[in-house]
Amino acid sequence: MLAARRHNQPMRDPLILASASPRRQQLLRDAGIEVEVHPAHINEDQKPEEAPIEYALRLAREKAQAIARRFPNRFVLGADTIVVIEVEVLGKPNDAGDAARMLRRLSGREHVVTTAVSLVLPDSRAETRSSTTKVFFRALSEEEIQRYVATGEPMDKAGAYAIQGGAAQFADRIEGDYSNVVGLPIPLVLELLRESGLG
Repeated sequence: MLAARRHNQPMRDPLILASASPRRQQLLRDAGIEVEVHPAHINEDQKPEEAPIEYALRLAREKAQAIARRFPNRFVLGADTIVVIEVEVLGKPNDAGDAARMLRRLSGREHVVTTAVSLVLPDSRAETRSSTTKVFFRALSEEEIQRYVATGEPMDKAGAYAIQGGAAQFADRIEGDYSNVVGLPIPLVLELLRESGLG
C-alpha cells in the first residue's frame, strides 16, 4: 500500500503520517503512497541556542517517535517545516498581526524553507534527514499583505504563507524542491522509503 504497491510487491499496512497537515497527506497520496493519519501532539518550542536545522530535525524525529510508540511494528513518518530568514525562524503566526509582520519580513527578500522528515521503522530505528529550498519573494505592498492575511490562509502555515495557494503570486523564483515548500519533500521521502525496502 506504500509506493511499492505499484511494483506488484506484497501488500503492506499504510504508512502512518504523524501529522494532521492536509497538504502533506495530499502530497503523499499524489505520489501513490497510501497513508493513515495519526497527528503527534508534542511541545514544538525551539530550545535556547538550538540551530534552526537541528530544531526541525528534532521535531520531526520526536513526532515520528511519539506515534511509533503507539503503533509498534509500523512505518511512521514525521515531518516539520520551518521558514528561516537570516537567523530568525518564522513559525506559524499567533494572530493576524503576527502574520502581517512575517510577510513584511519576507517582502523583497530571500529566505529558506527547510523540512525535516523522520521515518521510524518497525524495528524502532529512525532515519532523519532534511531538505532545504530557497524562495525569493518580490516586494509586497501593505495592501497585498493585508488582503492575503484577511483570507485566513496564513494562519496555520510556517512563515505565514502557502506557496501552493494565494502566496504563489509572491514568489519570484524558487531554487530547489517545490514540494518541500508546500510541506513535504517527496523526493527525499521516496528515497527514505526505498532505502527501507518499501520502494
